[in-house]
Amino acid sequence: MSSVLLFNKPYNVLCQFTDDLGRETLADYIQQPGFYAAGRLDRDSEGLLVLTNDGPLQHQISDPKHKLAKTYWAQVEGLIDSAAIKQLCKGVMLKDGPTKPAQAQMVNEPDWLWPRNPPIRERQSIPTSWLKLTITEGRNRQVRRMTAAVGFPTLRLIRSQVGPFNLDGLTLGQSRLIHQVNLLK
Repeated sequence: MSSVLLFNKPYNVLCQFTDDLGRETLADYIQQPGFYAAGRLDRDSEGLLVLTNDGPLQHQISDPKHKLAKTYWAQVEGLIDSAAIKQLCKGVMLKDGPTKPAQAQMVNEPDWLWPRNPPIRERQSIPTSWLKLTITEGRNRQVRRMTAAVGFPTLRLIRSQVGPFNLDGLTLGQSRLIHQVNLLK
């Protein structure tokens, strides 16, 4: 039976089950055998990680050709403006080529957000702001590179949704099992 495990990954946790350097991994949080990450989330990013026990389903979730939308909440350095939002919505040029257009909007800090440990480094003279960004690609560190390209480096990044899967009700470090998943036909 195909199952999906939704995990709210804390900051500084590797998206793998072992690490030769003794850093925190998925094994510190997930005890169900046979589950593997469908896609990745950088060590310095937080939020939704989707795992599954079904190889073809893992491929459907993580393969860019299926274009599953991924939604992120990004705290950026500076007060993001409408010009930067428009650029993100059109797509931005990165070193590895242009991105596809994103859905982007300025938002308030989410009220469901947990404190980050350790907290982000804030500078007194530079304010921060939040944006909600949805992309359909999955390039390495793409959201961070996109916000930097429009002049607003990401300080904190939380993924809240991958396709139909979301963080709703998951506290930091918690997981939820979903049985009989039928994602794409």
